[in-house]
Amino acid sequence: MHQAEVESSRGRILVIDDDDLFRESLSTNLTDAGFSTDAFGEGLTAIRHLEQKSDADLVLLDWKMPGMNGIEVLQKMRAEKIDIPVIFLTVLGAQIYEEAGLLGGAVDFVEKSRSFSILLRRIELILNGQKARRQQLAPQDGDDLIRHGSLALRYASRRALWKGADVNLTLTEFNIVAYLTERRGRDVSYREIYDIVRGEGFMAGDGDIGYRTNVRAFIKRIRQKFKDADPDFSQIENYPGFGYRWLDEVER
Repeated sequence: MHQAEVESSRGRILVIDDDDLFRESLSTNLTDAGFSTDAFGEGLTAIRHLEQKSDADLVLLDWKMPGMNGIEVLQKMRAEKIDIPVIFLTVLGAQIYEEAGLLGGAVDFVEKSRSFSILLRRIELILNGQKARRQQLAPQDGDDLIRHGSLALRYASRRALWKGADVNLTLTEFNIVAYLTERRGRDVSYREIYDIVRGEGFMAGDGDIGYRTNVRAFIKRIRQKFKDADPDFSQIENYPGFGYRWLDEVER
């Protein structure tokens, strides 16, 4: 494992790649760009590190590795409630791989052949977007607990409760629910929701089809988690061709 000696205010990035030369070169470039880094040659050790010290702001993850491949590492991270943004790094350029990675919960997909300056720009966009979203979603009155009928949102811990039952949302899913409820009663477009997930300006797959597929997958998981707590849950309504809205309970 390589760790930058100087802590950086730009953020900490965790690199997972089995190619020793590429991993070292990328870590050096990131350090030179002002980031702190941790680097691992395989996924399981990286996951154990994140479980003990979840201080990374972003993960750069190789797709094709022996043992656990990139998508398996991502799935394990999400199963362990590690919701740090992930960028896949790969030599696989086919669209099917990109869509699989994005639907699996990654925020971006960059081919290794691209220059470091391009990767750095993607990193900056994601980290700046994450910071802006955290500020946007923070309660304005300083109160940690916000209630919307049967829904209670604790912003400090990013926990959601429905009729007193814990709804086991990831950080991204919490942010989507918070955004919808703050705009409850009005239609929220696929693009708005997608910006919450990926950051403004990102596209996945084939244009509108790609980002709508991503949003539908997130909403499906969110609905199921609420239904696990309450089989009668039906507050998230689809506006076909446009997006979704959160309904006040009196609208049901």
